[in-house]
Amino acid sequence: MTYIHPTAVVDENCQIGDETKIWHFSHIMSDCKIGRQCNIGQNVFVASGVILGDNVKIQNNVSIYDGVVCEDDVFLGPSMVFTNVVNPRSFVNRKDEFRKTLVRKGATIGANATIVCGHDIGRYAFIGAGTVVTKTVPDYALVVGNPSRQIGWVSALGHKLEFDEYGFAVCPESGSHYQLKDGKVTEL
Repeated sequence: MTYIHPTAVVDENCQIGDETKIWHFSHIMSDCKIGRQCNIGQNVFVASGVILGDNVKIQNNVSIYDGVVCEDDVFLGPSMVFTNVVNPRSFVNRKDEFRKTLVRKGATIGANATIVCGHDIGRYAFIGAGTVVTKTVPDYALVVGNPSRQIGWVSALGHKLEFDEYGFAVCPESGSHYQLKDGKVTEL
């Protein structure tokens, strides 16, 4: 059963999946799509046109603007930020210049990170707390800093992968095997 806290505001024409929870003081605008079993924390804003897959976890104080799509199993840490215009000015209307951001399945974006619009986040990528993402992030990439830089690779469960001389690694938790080839990681 879906739960909406009494202080949350959910506008008309929202699609909200079963077993989703929307907590205190959040605002869900019309014409957004929220999947099943999502957890939307306190003081979260979801704009019209946003699409969230199943099992998306959004921590407190996050705003998700028009043009953002999060696939299944995405984690958005506390107070992380999405932008949607590259060069905003209060006196210039640039709503026709919104750039899309796609956060692919299983990605994690840490607390207080900023995602500059127009840059996709790859499957199972891990964006460290406070990172400012200024370019597209590959699948399984571990990215930190301002501006962001890749410092390694992670498994689907978020463990740093240590590749051997042949380009193979094993997740210490799941035992899943990964290959690094031509700058891309795949789960075998």
